[in-house]
Amino acid sequence: MGEFLTRAISVVAAVVCLNGYNTVLGKREQAKEQIRKQQAELEQSANAAKEGTITDGAYKDGTYTGEAQGFGGPVDVEVIVENGMISEINITSAEKEDGAYLSRAEDIIPTILEAQSAEVDTISGATFSSTGIKEAVAQALEEAANQED
Repeated sequence: MGEFLTRAISVVAAVVCLNGYNTVLGKREQAKEQIRKQQAELEQSANAAKEGTITDGAYKDGTYTGEAQGFGGPVDVEVIVENGMISEINITSAEKEDGAYLSRAEDIIPTILEAQSAEVDTISGATFSSTGIKEAVAQALEEAANQED
């Protein structure tokens, strides 16, 4: 009787373990499928952005300005929005900025253009100057987002 009870408990334990394992596998497969769908959507959006087929961006078309504090003083930028997307960013004034820092900080501009947002990381080695550019762009984009048709 003791041997039968031991075997029965072992069989029940094995069945419970297999059932738990199958549950975990099912959830993992659902997560993988969801990731595949999101990746496909992201690729589709990225391709549309590269091809210029997106026409309903978050911003109203126009030229907007912003100003923020950089390393050495105020940084003024001009942001051009076309088809609802940021198409160009120009630094219009940064007179008191150190040339070396400003030159490095300008590397943030392509990152902002690619992200279509000022919510990007600053440039290492030119943190304050790149923060000035980033915040000035954010200010200009606030204006672009708040424009009414």
